[in-house]
Amino acid sequence: MNKLLNAVIEAVREVGRVEVMPRYLKVAHARKDDGSLFTEADLAAQKALIERLQAIAPYPVLGEEMDDATHKRLWDEGRDGLWCVDPIDGTTNFVSGMPFFAMSIALLKQGRPVLGVVYDPQADECFHAIAGEGAFLDGDRLPLKTAPTSLDRCIAGVDFKRIPRALAGRLAAEHPYSSQRNLGASTLDWCYLAAGRFYVYLHGGQKLWDYAAGALILEEAGGRVGQIDGGEFWQGDPWTRSVLAANTPELFEQWRAWLDSPPSVRNH
Repeated sequence: MNKLLNAVIEAVREVGRVEVMPRYLKVAHARKDDGSLFTEADLAAQKALIERLQAIAPYPVLGEEMDDATHKRLWDEGRDGLWCVDPIDGTTNFVSGMPFFAMSIALLKQGRPVLGVVYDPQADECFHAIAGEGAFLDGDRLPLKTAPTSLDRCIAGVDFKRIPRALAGRLAAEHPYSSQRNLGASTLDWCYLAAGRFYVYLHGGQKLWDYAAGALILEEAGGRVGQIDGGEFWQGDPWTRSVLAANTPELFEQWRAWLDSPPSVRNH
């Protein structure tokens, strides 16, 4: 598996260098039916990754820039092995010149990731994990630093746009953490959480390619993940999952308890 991982890292670095970074700030963009952006760079990177990954191991490759019917067909065909690719996560940032975007690759078996790589080509940072073997940023084991023990000392990653409106309002009015960020690339959010660049995370709905690599990296770094409604993260519809996560089990329990407590309790 380590040989496979090294080949994936080499592939994603090359595609980032050849297909992605030369187009940074230089490509036109269009909108998909759901309103999200895509560019020539997304399509070129996805095509190159499909070719490279199938040369590494000939599993089907499910890419973000495919239609829903193709996604579902590949998911059904790939129970014994499926590559899942987000060629550029954070396309709005990529188009706007904000240096926070990434390329994400996961290998899934029986619907669960066994290998994950998230590469930030602008910062040249590669986060990666193999199930059962820990998570790393290049050669450094994650997390990079010790987390606070109390939720009120934490930086949080919160995507306000996608969480329920009532919850967003409560968080804005009486947040239990120290401060909050929303940087616009879910795949990197997972890795920053795993690294200890922030400590708790909330997102109202991610696609398979948003979480497949990152959730593995977080769990292998010692973090915990569930869904906002209290459900197990790895159960249910794979296409859209909410995220409640923390980079330690202790912070996860505090974060879960705060979200589950009624407003009258939180106000005392």
